[in-house]
Amino acid sequence: MGGDNAPYAIVKGAEAAWREEIAEPVLVGDEQSIRSLLDAASKIEVVHAPTYVEMREAPSSALRKKRDSSVNKAYELQRAGDVEAVVTAGNSGAAMAFAIFTLGRIQGVERPAIMSFHPNAKGRLSILLDSGGNVDCKPGHLVQFAIMGHVYAKYGMGIESPRVGLLSNGEEETKGNELTREAHALLRGLNINYMGYIEGTDMYNGSTDVVVSDGFVGNVALKLSEGVAEAITTFLKERIGTSFRRKLGYLLLRDVFAELARTVDYSEYGGAPLVGVSGTSIICHGKSNEKAIKNAIAMAKDFAAKKIPEHLSEAMRQYIDSHG
Repeated sequence: MGGDNAPYAIVKGAEAAWREEIAEPVLVGDEQSIRSLLDAASKIEVVHAPTYVEMREAPSSALRKKRDSSVNKAYELQRAGDVEAVVTAGNSGAAMAFAIFTLGRIQGVERPAIMSFHPNAKGRLSILLDSGGNVDCKPGHLVQFAIMGHVYAKYGMGIESPRVGLLSNGEEETKGNELTREAHALLRGLNINYMGYIEGTDMYNGSTDVVVSDGFVGNVALKLSEGVAEAITTFLKERIGTSFRRKLGYLLLRDVFAELARTVDYSEYGGAPLVGVSGTSIICHGKSNEKAIKNAIAMAKDFAAKKIPEHLSEAMRQYIDSHG
């Protein structure tokens, strides 16, 4: 029921996933509203929830007053084993709060993190976390984010020894702030392929697989990247039609432009996994369309099938055993 295009985009995205046999979605929310949008041929289960969390609603308020909301009902279904994953395009703060409240955290994880993906120059995807879930962090939280990113890159993306970098304002040892300097010292003691400080440009040149940051800086970096991608797309559309030569050039490079558009389109990736909770949760962009929801459902299925929470639980156990 959450998101700028809800419930229409959510329902139609779920139907697309059902038609393409990606998964067997269960829609949670106002039953009457949902069924009015479902195709007659759809055999998608609907679970009624009497309320939902508004996009601008404070997560703390929702946690106190809306235990019967659609997002919490979805997490309750996962906790009971009736579904294997939850996908939401609603209030991300509330989704994170209810996931922690209902599913619980993996032992050793103090702050679950939102993990986003971005393309790099090597033609692969890199991971950024935290992308906005935790704006005030301690050094130990960044260490946990690094472990989370390492686990997903290894077991979710098949990278045997993921390269992990700490986002800072320079690569030199003297750079950074108090948070990054203390985290840097801790990360060097981890049994992962830690590359040290990286700069913002390294997020896209393919030199690292996992970028670690606190949620404040990470979210700014993410939104800045989205803004630049949109600006470039708009610039190209406006300029191409201004002359015959440019139109001809576009025709010759049409496939390249189409590939670029797909690469920077957030809907191609679906959503951002919330890692560190005892289950699978995918948080989508608020303006997600049908395509984004369908791809988020596919991401959720893959995340659950690869048992990412179980691998992370084992990694955290090993970290606790070795570091106390």
